[in-house]
Amino acid sequence: MKIIFISLLLPLVILSCSPRNISHLDSKGKTIVCFGDSLTEGYGVNPGEDFPSLLGKYFSIPVINSGQSGETTRDAIRRIDRDVLAHNPKLVIIEFGANDFFKQIPKEETLKNMEEIVSNIHKTGAMTAIAIVKVGLIRNRYKSGFEKIAKKYGSIIIPDVMKDIINNPKLKYDGIHPNAEGYKIIAEQISERISPYIE
Repeated sequence: MKIIFISLLLPLVILSCSPRNISHLDSKGKTIVCFGDSLTEGYGVNPGEDFPSLLGKYFSIPVINSGQSGETTRDAIRRIDRDVLAHNPKLVIIEFGANDFFKQIPKEETLKNMEEIVSNIHKTGAMTAIAIVKVGLIRNRYKSGFEKIAKKYGSIIIPDVMKDIINNPKLKYDGIHPNAEGYKIIAEQISERISPYIE
């Protein structure tokens, strides 16, 4: 009886772990593009200590840093062709939202812009991953909206990449950005999330 139960349960376990809900698993792209703001660019650390550079050590395909400090989702839309799609991505890791919050861009516009970014990338056949950064003192302002977009388009979700860093001064360069050790943690977290879809 025990053997029969296990044999019936095993397919359910495999299905629950399956990447079946992620779009464009057959992407023919040749790079991983990290598309974001100062957190992606690597503000406060030396070249090579940013998380895209560290992420490159985990994978055999090139990882490109397309981060730009101070940018909002508005800015991202303007440069997506040049700084993302031109690199023939297999996967794009999208990290925006904090500057929208600080610059008081309406939440509805931020979500609309994020959906446009994801949609434009998907039209090329690339996979997308949305890296969520918690903003807001009480609750994460964009979390539920970004998760809805991810579900709609079949994006990978990378939850709260600053969770283990934000309240630890030893892992921060200033009050906001990680230091080199903090970026290592971010790279590890992202690697764990995207590895099943890359290799």
